[in-house]
Formats: sequence, structure tokens, C-alpha cells
Amino acid sequence: MAWPVREDLWGGVLDDVKEEYANVARAINAFEPVTMIAPPGHGDEARTRCGDGITVVEMAQDDSWFRDSAPLFVFDADGNRAGVDFRFNAWGRKHSPYDSDDRISALILEHLGVERIASDMVLEGGAITVDGEGTLITTEQCLLHPNRNPGMNRDEIETELKSRLGVYKVVWLPYGGLLDTETDGHVDGVCAFAAPGKVVVSLPDDPAHPDYVRMRANRAVLEATTDAQGRPFEIIDVPQTAFVEMAGGEVEVSYLNYYVANGGVVVPVAGLPRDDEALAVIEAAYPGRKVVGVRAPGIAYGGGGVHCITQQIPAVPTAA
Repeated sequence: MAWPVREDLWGGVLDDVKEEYANVARAINAFEPVTMIAPPGHGDEARTRCGDGITVVEMAQDDSWFRDSAPLFVFDADGNRAGVDFRFNAWGRKHSPYDSDDRISALILEHLGVERIASDMVLEGGAITVDGEGTLITTEQCLLHPNRNPGMNRDEIETELKSRLGVYKVVWLPYGGLLDTETDGHVDGVCAFAAPGKVVVSLPDDPAHPDYVRMRANRAVLEATTDAQGRPFEIIDVPQTAFVEMAGGEVEVSYLNYYVANGGVVVPVAGLPRDDEALAVIEAAYPGRKVVGVRAPGIAYGGGGVHCITQQIPAVPTAA
């Protein structure tokens, strides 16, 4: 995770957001170790807010959305771990500066002593979801947006994804969230793999919701295709949605924007009655995992959720 300090993004809710980040870190730390990267000079604040058990490391950074700027980890056929360092341009140059975030993957990999695989393609981790068995799902709304890779067409983008991430099949959904203007429609607000062949999808049950029709179009694509292994998708719908007032406006807390930990799932919630309904659906999708809700309206105000502010580091496989 990365500690939030960007005042031009958070404004008057920054203090609330810091508490939410700390709460997320503590919730995940109940399942697995957490490292918080803080900008130089902010390490002590992060340690104090997060408390014991959270490792804090100071590194230069611009923003705090590590799903998108931190490396994506892969393994080769022999079990060797590496990190893919895609380019980062702040979601189509929406924020400046972003040069430190573009470099942060390389710094993290050097800190961890993990091999770096560089790619010249702009890609955020929130734009993809993978099943670990060769299937990747993304949205056309985001990956084909001209503010990311204007010199690459769809086939070239798909080829790079397959080459760097080891996937065999890319499933293109037409839409991200209509209100998701910050990321141009990341898939982590749309669907997530719960297991190979099993996808949890956002399917608002309110016809007035701006994504009511769009998410049903996405679901139809999943119904009509198969994964890399030739299996039809088992689809689990999350019909619940949550809109809350924040900083004088209304934001949507996406239940889909959760983090899957070792033995648990940490889910952003809004403090509304529908939270429990959504948590129950997600719990059924992840049998054997404890589902924990963390209030995150401030993170939603910044344009994301729990998934957006985290990036997993896989453990090195141990010899049998």
C-alpha cells in the first residue's frame, strides 16, 4: 500500500482518508503482512496511524493508488518470481506530477530483490483481472482509450498482455462504470475472479442506476464466452449499490472493489443497510474466507476502493 498525502486530490477529506487507509491496512494485516510505502518525511505519521504490525518504508511517490502504479507479479514455469513494470501516466495524465509513480515499480522491485520485466505499454493493475490459469478480463472503455497507448491497436495491446503476463485469452467487456471518469472504466469496479471459471460481477438492481444497462451488456459477453481452458463462466451477481454523501457531493462505494487476502476478503462498505447484503453475496463467492467490511467513502471520493489502494506480493513457492 502507499500512504495518501496528495492534498490537491483529497482536499478537506485527507485526514479521513488517512484513517480509512490505516483501517484497510489493519484489516489486511489480520490475514497477511502489510508494507506501507510512504513519501520521505511521512513515514512516522504512517507508523503512528497504522500501528504495530505494519511495515513502513519511505520511497518517493506522487500518489497512493498502488494497484495501478506498483508492479504486477508473475511466475515462470519453474516457479521463479518476477515483477512486470508497465508504464504509468496517471490515468491519461489526469494528475501531475506522476513521474515518481512511473518509477515506483522499479524501486519496489529493487527493494524486494525481485527481477524486473519492463514494458513500454501504459497499464494499470485495476484495468485487468486474471484467474491464474491463462484468462484475463478487461474493458474496452479503458484499455482502448486514446489517452493510454494511442500508438497501439487492440491486437497489439492484447499481444503485449499475453507476452508480459503469460495469459492465453483476453476477454474484452465493452464497459466500465459510467461514473468512473477518473480511471476511464477500470474492470475492478465491474467484475473480479473469485476462482478460475468463477466471476463476481456488478449488476445493479435499480433501473435508474447509470450502469444498469451497461453492466447487463457486460454480463452478456461473459455468458457468451469461455475462459482460456474452454470453461463457461460461473457468474455471481452483486446487485447491491451504495451511494453516500462525501465532501458536498455524492460518491459510489463499489462493493466489487475488494482485496482478496490469505484466508480473507476485505471489502469497502458505505455504512448503509445494503452493506450486509453485499457482504453476504461476496462471502458465498469465497467459501472458506472471512469477509470483512471497512468503511471507505473517502477512498471512493478519490476515485477508488480497497482494491485500488493495494497490490499483492505473492510469496515464493516452497519446495515440496
